[in-house]
Amino acid sequence: MAQDFESAFATKIMSGSFTSLLTSNSDDAVIGIRFSNLHSGSVTVDAKITRSAKDFHLIKEAPIPAGGSLELIDGGSKVVMMSGDVLKAQASLTGSVDAIVSYIDTISE
Repeated sequence: MAQDFESAFATKIMSGSFTSLLTSNSDDAVIGIRFSNLHSGSVTVDAKITRSAKDFHLIKEAPIPAGGSLELIDGGSKVVMMSGDVLKAQASLTGSVDAIVSYIDTISE
């Protein structure tokens, strides 16, 4: 079975409320999440998956230096999302972080 590689982008994610990055419509495997700091100073980022109104944090208050980025999933790691799960993120400063999510859509069961 061929793998269906996909990506989702979010620009200038919010502070004080979580921005939805990806809503799974099947069983998906997240294979990469990169956050890039757009601000001139250091910022932090939180990421979580919400399943059935319950939050599961992937990372909390992770620092990203000015001009830097944070690769949240790397080295062959994966995070499996079930249908209906929502991947969300928030930054410490509104408009300071972009996000790129790479995932495999509809992994086989």
